[in-house]
Amino acid sequence: MEDDAPVIYGLEFQCRALTSQTAETDAIRFLVGTQSFKFDNQCVIAHVYAARCSTRSRVSAVCFSKEPLLRGAKVEACFTPEPIVPPPQIINTIHIIDFDDENNIINKSVLLHHAGEIWHIGASPADKGVLTTCYNKISDSRVLTCAAVWRMPPEWESGSHDSPDDSAHSPQALQLLCHLDNTAHGNVACVLWEPMGDGKRVISLAESHIVLWDLQESSTKATISSSATLEGKGQLKFTSGKWSPHHNSTQLATANDTAIRGWDLRSMSQIYCIENAHGQLVRDLDFNPNKQYYLASCGDDCKVKFWDVRHINEPVKTLEEHSHWVWSVRYNHSHDQLLLTASSDSRVILSNMVSISSEPFGHLVDDDDLSDSEENNHEEKSKEPLQDSIISTYEEHEDSVYAAEWSSADPWLFASLSYDGRLVINRVPRALKYRILL
Repeated sequence: MEDDAPVIYGLEFQCRALTSQTAETDAIRFLVGTQSFKFDNQCVIAHVYAARCSTRSRVSAVCFSKEPLLRGAKVEACFTPEPIVPPPQIINTIHIIDFDDENNIINKSVLLHHAGEIWHIGASPADKGVLTTCYNKISDSRVLTCAAVWRMPPEWESGSHDSPDDSAHSPQALQLLCHLDNTAHGNVACVLWEPMGDGKRVISLAESHIVLWDLQESSTKATISSSATLEGKGQLKFTSGKWSPHHNSTQLATANDTAIRGWDLRSMSQIYCIENAHGQLVRDLDFNPNKQYYLASCGDDCKVKFWDVRHINEPVKTLEEHSHWVWSVRYNHSHDQLLLTASSDSRVILSNMVSISSEPFGHLVDDDDLSDSEENNHEEKSKEPLQDSIISTYEEHEDSVYAAEWSSADPWLFASLSYDGRLVINRVPRALKYRILL
């Protein structure tokens, strides 16, 4: 098999939620959450019988059985069997995907998530076994989106275990540590872990509220540290957000409708606002890991935009390579010229945005190592920034691609997830990898 060939894993159910296991830096590991309504048992056929009892009144008896009952002496007639569907038991799962890079194979484990459909998933940056989910539940005939912190069983926390045979082992369930719910705040859009933190602070974006939580007692207790409210006309709702890894993790970017806003978490006040950042809804945000003021955004106008938040009048650069809504944008953690975007046009695009990266003139070279002639050539070349380009377009998906994530363990590998449950693992082309490194 070619080194750059994709590896595909199919889930049984529809999916939207994908994350890499942030705290795992030795093994290539991704977490996928499902969205499904699954019957715990098969549809039961109800055979309805009419019997004549001693009082000569007709009585209907319903028996839940896969086969008709034997007709007794008092059974007068048997009506046509009618299917009666039991209420669905919602069985959603977290799939733990371990990728063996040497053998190009996937090992998977499955954990039960009884709470409901998973819309967002996040992994603790400090504890391999802890994660958050945003999920739907039904309460008083209303659908609510809630959030919670969970722990995997200890045997699943490390990526070195062997995947069990599903037919011989019943899936284990996630352990609930605490809820991140506050009925006053409304439905939760996403939960963000403090980047580079100790796993003790998270932010939830719920309707128009930013809520900063402190996790205590091994994440079994969550208390609200501070909060802020988005104010304005109409029913404002956050759609996504990103906690900045810069400025000592004191800044947050959020998206609502077509606007992008920056927040200072120390004072819980707004520090900038990019009105009409996109022509339609803003779907996702990501900070450049190496340039503290640079932010990428994507949205329903099919565009990806790059911003310097010190100068918000217009974007630094705009990409228009997708033909439908762009759901996900991700900077590579180590090489910020590499950018992933995923769209409901069923494509994933890997771009080389070198002109606005931390090394716009290519790999840095120590002048002391150059001869006079080499130094002259190097100076001439260094005056010309490298050109941005589309590295590759990946078309292994057949449905909307809602998420794309870089591996936390291997900077040259990434995964993408489409709604039909297809997870695809791809690599940065080897030629580009060596060009960046050498």
